[in-house]
Amino acid sequence: MIYTCTLNPSVDYIVEVDDFHIGELNRATKTTIFPGGKGINVSRVLKRLGVDNTALGFIGGFTGKYIEDELQRENIRFDFVKVPGNTRINIKLKHGKETEINGCGPMISPQWEAELIHKIQSLQSGDVLVLAGSIPSSVSTSFEQKIINTARAMNVQVAVDTSGDALKQWIKYKPFFIKPNHRELGELFDTVLHKKEEAITYGFKLVELGVENVIVSLADEGALFFNQDVALLAEAPKGTVRNSVGAGDSMVAGFLAAYTGGKNIEESFAYSVAAGSATAFSHDLCTKEKVEQLFHKVKVTRIEGGMG
Repeated sequence: MIYTCTLNPSVDYIVEVDDFHIGELNRATKTTIFPGGKGINVSRVLKRLGVDNTALGFIGGFTGKYIEDELQRENIRFDFVKVPGNTRINIKLKHGKETEINGCGPMISPQWEAELIHKIQSLQSGDVLVLAGSIPSSVSTSFEQKIINTARAMNVQVAVDTSGDALKQWIKYKPFFIKPNHRELGELFDTVLHKKEEAITYGFKLVELGVENVIVSLADEGALFFNQDVALLAEAPKGTVRNSVGAGDSMVAGFLAAYTGGKNIEESFAYSVAAGSATAFSHDLCTKEKVEQLFHKVKVTRIEGGMG
């Protein structure tokens, strides 16, 4: 079973305007609301790919109830920790360029941390736990280590999809899988990557640090894969990019869906790239039909000089 864990979920409110004036009344031409948070997105894509999963994390208030209602509508299981306060609302204002305003999440006390740890203790050996998205500032500094230690004790494989300092912290615990983009990969090593060859160098370094499987997304240039046995390059299928929200989360879901479904590493990597591209080419998260269509168009080649 795959479990996703979103520590800081959101309700995403998308507002589109034709003309925007600061300090004046503006009228939206279109608004959209959907459950947000990277782990929530992974759960939704996994379900679309035919993979049952359970969503974990912290939710609260009327916004948390909305997330539960939407997941229930999509037949996605969840077992959230209910906390006081409201799950945050993130606003994405589209007027030519997109402007984002992320809200504040509820305070997470040690009591709620302990309840989530208790839920993770119910996972079984061989399960996969996806830790995705930002970490609330109110959680204790040792909470990440508690999650990892609990998962390890249960022989659960941990996949991580976050960025910045949070990703640096998770890497210390040698997770089963991570998926930074090329910018996030550079940030991990306090540098800026300009060439694919540089991304390859630092991708190998993550494996040397103990990460079992690494996918580095390179936008329209495709993606890279690394583990102890092989290094791979995938060329992205061609298409018109309509949506950047959830493409990386779709890559995570695509890889895990294929890998846990018995596909080999090359196929799982190609399926990951197809899922990310399918979301990028759509106005919403990908569908299984679109992923299957693009899967056959993803070209995967081996990179010489791999770990093995």
